[in-house]
Amino acid sequence: MRAARLIKMVLLLQSTPSMTAAELARELEVSERTVTRDAQALSEAGVPVYADRGRVGGYRLIGGYRTRLTGLARGEAEALFLSGVPGALRDMGLQDAASAAELKVSAALLPSVRDASRSAARRFHLDAPGWFAEPETPALLPAVAEAVWDDRRVLAVYRRGEGEVRRELEPYGLVLKAGVWYLCARVAGHGTYRVYRVDRFTGVGSVEGGRERFERDEEFDLPGFWAERAEEFARSLLRVETVVRLSPAGARRLGHLVDPRAAGEALARAGEPDGDGWVTVTLPVESEEVAHSQFASLGPEIEVLAPAGLRARFAADARRLAVLYGSGGAVDGSPDAPSGSGGAVDGSPDAR
Repeated sequence: MRAARLIKMVLLLQSTPSMTAAELARELEVSERTVTRDAQALSEAGVPVYADRGRVGGYRLIGGYRTRLTGLARGEAEALFLSGVPGALRDMGLQDAASAAELKVSAALLPSVRDASRSAARRFHLDAPGWFAEPETPALLPAVAEAVWDDRRVLAVYRRGEGEVRRELEPYGLVLKAGVWYLCARVAGHGTYRVYRVDRFTGVGSVEGGRERFERDEEFDLPGFWAERAEEFARSLLRVETVVRLSPAGARRLGHLVDPRAAGEALARAGEPDGDGWVTVTLPVESEEVAHSQFASLGPEIEVLAPAGLRARFAADARRLAVLYGSGGAVDGSPDAPSGSGGAVDGSPDAR
């Protein structure tokens, strides 16, 4: 436990010119007294840790000291190589840089764990796009990615509706969601952060007049910003309110068919089940058309009470289904096989 903490302390000081005892204590999740003892232990072991005294003092490595990655265990090395996303790196034009970095890391590892990259690649693969979709790499993605890496402002032209809009953007980060690339950027001069689909950019140019670089807000949290905006976007789609009755089976399956958070909140607000075990819930949905498709998957486990137009759709569906199935001679809910049909079930011949 302590050995791992000492290694982490050396790596922290190696990546940062100087860190205070409080900063190290926060990163290592120990007390400042423990940091002092660990620094002393490292110094006695030959690691040149120097302590600057005073209110603005801290710890630093002297003499250009660098450590090699020979302390990585096999599991740690495999996890390191798993952190890459080959397809995404290729799309952004970073495949060569990633390959070079992988070779350098592999060369620094002990011989016993140098096959970690091959071992990880054989066991795990990320396929980001959803099913039945052929993702296309946006033509301007490499240019956008380069601007993100360089903290460089861009003059972007993108499609909005039937026209095009020009914006001067400060690109902060890229997000790959279900095979679609999004840019999180700050609008220059406004200070507001927005999200843009990269495949809607029709032009990405340089900013003239010596204003190419921008100063990044170090407090900006890309994962947190994306999670917040994604939730806002999902909620903004739920514009229509429906009232439905659900059987116990329907209540269990609801979250698999509609927005899970909305379903959970609706069920939590529901009253007590009626005598048949059914509950009545008020559920926001995207539209009547979308709700019709989603609710239809529940079949007889749901009854739409409102809005009237949506209930009428299901009433019409019920009448059509009655015409299709009402004269089939079903017994106990099982379809009656026509005489002389051969009795094939699920594609398998009936053995006699």
